[in-house]
This record gives sequence, C-alpha cells and structure tokens, in this order.
Amino acid sequence: MKKEVQYIYHKDNLNKSEASYYAPEDLQSHEMVLNIGPQHPSTHGVLRLEVLTDGEYIVDVVPHLGYLHRCFEKHAESMAYNQTIPYVDRMDYVAAMNSEHIYAMGVEKLLGLTDKIPKRVEYIRVLVAELNRLASHFVAVGTYALDIGAFTPFLWMMRDREHILRLLEWTCGARMLYNYIWIGGLYYDLPVGFEERCSEFVEYMQPKLLELQQLIVSNKIFIERTANVGVLPLDLAINYGVTGPMLRGSGLKYDLRKVDGYSVYPELDFDIPIGKGEMGTKGDCWDRTQVRVLECYESLKIISQCLEKLKGEHKRNRDFDPQAVVPRKIWPKENTDLYFRGESPKGELGFYFRARKNKEVPLRVKARSCSFVNLSILSELSKGVMLADLVAIIGSIDIVMGEVDR
Repeated sequence: MKKEVQYIYHKDNLNKSEASYYAPEDLQSHEMVLNIGPQHPSTHGVLRLEVLTDGEYIVDVVPHLGYLHRCFEKHAESMAYNQTIPYVDRMDYVAAMNSEHIYAMGVEKLLGLTDKIPKRVEYIRVLVAELNRLASHFVAVGTYALDIGAFTPFLWMMRDREHILRLLEWTCGARMLYNYIWIGGLYYDLPVGFEERCSEFVEYMQPKLLELQQLIVSNKIFIERTANVGVLPLDLAINYGVTGPMLRGSGLKYDLRKVDGYSVYPELDFDIPIGKGEMGTKGDCWDRTQVRVLECYESLKIISQCLEKLKGEHKRNRDFDPQAVVPRKIWPKENTDLYFRGESPKGELGFYFRARKNKEVPLRVKARSCSFVNLSILSELSKGVMLADLVAIIGSIDIVMGEVDR
C-alpha cells in the first residue's frame, strides 16, 4: 500500500505542494485520507497529520513536520556559545529554564568548569528549572483536558501557571524566554524577598494539586476517555527512544536527574513516579497524565529543599557574585566532541557539541529533541484506534513544535 513520497502538482502552476505519503491510487475503495492541521487550532502547534482512515478507524498516521523551523542548529554554528542561549529558550518555549540549564551545563563540561560553579548558583538553577517544570506540566495537563472536552481545568492550570511566570519574571524580567542561566553562572542573583514569596507559592500549590487530581485524573469521564487508549508497551517505548513521562508512564523508573545525577540533584530527596495501570493498561494515556501530575508534587518537594538551602547553608551574601565564573570569551583548548543530556519536562534533551580549538564559534551543535523522538511513536499508538481517540493520544505525548522543528 505504502509508496515513496510523491509530489502532487497543481494544475495552475508548477510549484510543488506539500508532499503526501498516500497517493489516490494507493487507497482502497473504503479508505480515505484526512489531513489534520497544520492550522494551529487543529493540533498542538503547526503539525500536519496525514491520517488514513477506514470509516471511523485509523489505518495509519503520517506526521508532516517543518512548518515551524526555528533554525536553532544553524544559529548555533554562526555565533559564540553564550550568544546561543536566547535561541535555546525558543525551542521548548514553555520550559525555557530547563533547556538553558542543560545547554549551560553542556558547555561548562566542555570547558572544564563543572566543579567551579558556586553552590548557590547551582541551587538557584535547580529552583528556577523546577518552577518551569511545574509551569510546563500545567500547560500539558491543562491543554490535554481541553482537548478532550474539559474547559475548567485549563483555566485553573493557567491561573496557577501565572503565579510561576510572575515569580520568574521577577527573577529575570521575562515571562517565558529568560536568558537567565548563563554559562558559568547566572544573569543575576535572586531578588530580595524571592525565597519567602516562593515558599508562599509552595504552600498555596499543595492543596491545588489535590484539587487537580480530583477534577481531572480521578474524574470518571476523563478515565473513560484515556484509560486503555494509546497503550505504549515498555519494550516499544525503549526501542523508539522515548523518554520522560512517556517512558515512565510505561513503568520504567528512568529519570536523568537520578540516573546521571547532574547539578545538585544527588543532594535532594525526590521520587520518580511511574505508570502502574491503575485505571486501565499500563502505559496508556491515563498513566502518562497521572505521572505528570505526580511529578508536580515531586517538583514542589525539590523547590522546598532548594529554598531551605538558599535561606540556610547557601544564604544570600553581599560578596556573592553570580557571574564570578562566567567566562568573558569561550575558547575551547582542543578540538572536542561532547554530548551532554538532562531531564527536561518532556524527556531527555541533549546537546552534541563539536568544538574547534581556540574558536568562539562551534563547528556543530546538534540538539536531541525529546518532543521530536516522542512524536515518532504516534503512528504505532494510533493504528486501529477510533478517530476521536487520536486527539487524546496526541495530547498525551505533550509536544512543543518549536522543539520538534528545531
């Protein structure tokens, strides 16, 4: 049935239109090709899904990418390492702090600065990264509820996310694209009073997460729409390279904050939630949502521990300079290849660097996007399900197109 990608020509001009995987002659009499997207309201971003249907059932799904190309890797080849950070922000724009943190640690490892970073800097980095992880999961869970017909949870999640964005805006002046975590340090120390305000947010958020569980993941209608839908077996998830809540939802305790133990995460106490098939089959859409909600509790635990350290052992000091270790020029001493990875809210985000000796501009920076890899499983999850369940499966993957089309 499947053929090589063909280009369909319009009668009125010679310009090639978007490639389609299925040509009319490929289809049987009872089959139809339905295009979902790339208009933004249709999917989670400018993604086009070419769906081959047999009545109400899906035979195949072919994602078409490239409508939102950020040119990140080309930018990284054209400017110095530290000048690339604003472009890192724009990949996964709902979790920019996490992306910055991983990128900065990668360059620091390249330069041999890892052990020189002050502890206060490390705890601030983890603090803001976990705040951003919360904000990212709020978007994931809130928009997912919206996808399958629940409007109130979306409004609640956006309300609580706003508290986080205001805290981060107070820290660095930006709501979403921060340029706060620099190579070797931070743009600035936390503002005076931030620790107290953040502690108030943690106290406010604990009961709100319980309300979220009752409103969404324990809701009878939500369970019926997500349990036993989009089941991802563990062996298939591993073979496809799926990471993050997608992988943990299938039952594997694999979190790079524990596995690789980077930054100050080894000094912090937190658990790794996994899917257990409580409402259906292990690895279904419900399990993936449950993992994200439980991870919000763990992020609050991490934030509380960071605040204790920042108010105690590594408290504010007049002599503290968050830019003390920031290199003014980044000149790798040798031609070096390095891959560094970290746990973003969506999974393993990695950066491969090919550095040139005594050059400020790298030869190559390759981003390993968790959204891109996780999206590759969509076709396998969707075969044989009803068309209405396709939206539930896409939402459970939690993709950001700025990272897919990097």
